[in-house]
Amino acid sequence: MTSVISIGPGDGALTLRTGVAGRASRTGHSLTIGFDAWRADIAFDGDTPVSVALRVDVDSLQVLSGEGGLTPMTGPERLVARANALKSLKSSAFPEIVFRAGGVSASGDGYRLSGDLTICGVTEPHTVDVAVDGSTVSGQSAVTQTAFGIKPYSLMMGALKVADEVVVTLEASVTVS
Repeated sequence: MTSVISIGPGDGALTLRTGVAGRASRTGHSLTIGFDAWRADIAFDGDTPVSVALRVDVDSLQVLSGEGGLTPMTGPERLVARANALKSLKSSAFPEIVFRAGGVSASGDGYRLSGDLTICGVTEPHTVDVAVDGSTVSGQSAVTQTAFGIKPYSLMMGALKVADEVVVTLEASVTVS
């Protein structure tokens, strides 16, 4: 018997963590970005997950914090960073990020999700390992921006830029009935 459960912001958090690169990297902030609108639909065959579909509304992106840099990140700087991130993600042309995993296999203390990740209209194969601890599901995945046609934000003629690799993290409560 197949069933589907959905999780979203009310069940947990989907965040993205950036780094800084370039000769002036010590002057920049590593950002923690959250998404206020996302949904993961998990299909089960009995108690076993068989597929996952995650959709993220890019415009729901919020800069939660900035660490490092010469000075603490201010509210206005968070707004500028948000605008730059939305521009880099071409949010007006590509309003969603989508991950569809048709392959789900048991792995260690959780599952390996194999599927396709679509960002900025570019689709690439992607694998995510998730851990399950009771009703908590957590996972992290590195994404290389340039693989999806994203030019990492930079300034000062490239002396300060967002690192190409970002890390996406999900932690949520899932109740299977």
